[in-house]
Amino acid sequence: MSKANSQQESKNFLNLFSKISIPRQLVLLSILFFMWITMATLSPRFLSVVNLSSIGISIATIAILAIGQTFVILTAGIDLSVGNVLGFVGVITALSMTRGLGLIGGIFAGIVVGTLCGFANGILVGKGKLPPFIATLGMMGIVRGIALIVSGGFPIIVPFEAFGFLGAGKILKIPVPVIVTLFLFLAGFYTLKHTQIGRKTYAIGSNEEASRLSGINVSWQKIFVYSLSGFTASIAGLIETARLFSAYPTAGSGYELDSIAAVVIGGTSFFGGEGNILQTFIGALIMGTLRNGCNLLGISPFIQQVLIGVIIIGAVYVDRIKSNL
Repeated sequence: MSKANSQQESKNFLNLFSKISIPRQLVLLSILFFMWITMATLSPRFLSVVNLSSIGISIATIAILAIGQTFVILTAGIDLSVGNVLGFVGVITALSMTRGLGLIGGIFAGIVVGTLCGFANGILVGKGKLPPFIATLGMMGIVRGIALIVSGGFPIIVPFEAFGFLGAGKILKIPVPVIVTLFLFLAGFYTLKHTQIGRKTYAIGSNEEASRLSGINVSWQKIFVYSLSGFTASIAGLIETARLFSAYPTAGSGYELDSIAAVVIGGTSFFGGEGNILQTFIGALIMGTLRNGCNLLGISPFIQQVLIGVIIIGAVYVDRIKSNL
């Protein structure tokens, strides 16, 4: 058989494979189910009510970050600052409470500051035309530096016990962080699927120049999605601070990696224009299951970071192969 014929047969096989339509959600749910069965077999504690509740609470922060990250990546962008913004929001919230703004005032200050960080990213990317990687990497350093300056590098204790309800409270025996996460995912799902904002987000990721020529204000749409990413980072920061009942200036370090992993595992294309919130939610569950299972089995956190890095590379590589079929 000649080399040309062999290459043609390989190409025909790939084309045939690409026509086999298996819903992405079904594949992800199958992976998640397999992971649960495996973890339950290796550790009897995995399926306990206490541990499942722990998984829900532990993934809430990353899952909420992943909502805003999904919108950003759908526009072919990336937000590397979400982890540090989370820590910054916690510091501002706790500091505002201790300086007399009260419980509601502190929460409001944290949300505003986090959203403004996202807005600044959007301005730099949308209006300033900076590459998203550079703009958000710069913001990542800025907010971490400010958090360390205003806190003096020390944790800040939250002065209101009621604030802890956001991180550790329950409603009808369901943890509050889980309820907040589900609500935000439903809101994100509706926005992407049933609003002009969602349609414009997909359009920009698919073809930015065509979107601009069709009348979409690309700059302001990018400002919106990065502001949304800042907003979700602020909600995640409030939950994280409430759960620990302290604001740590170094909180959120590495969370950007986990949020990106949840999005790409869920099938959102790094090249924009493809993916959805439901898949991101399943991706976050897979991430939470992986981390929880590794902890139960005594696997080092350092090895977990390696696994997450490999998963991200593998997911993007599969996405690249699929886009070339």
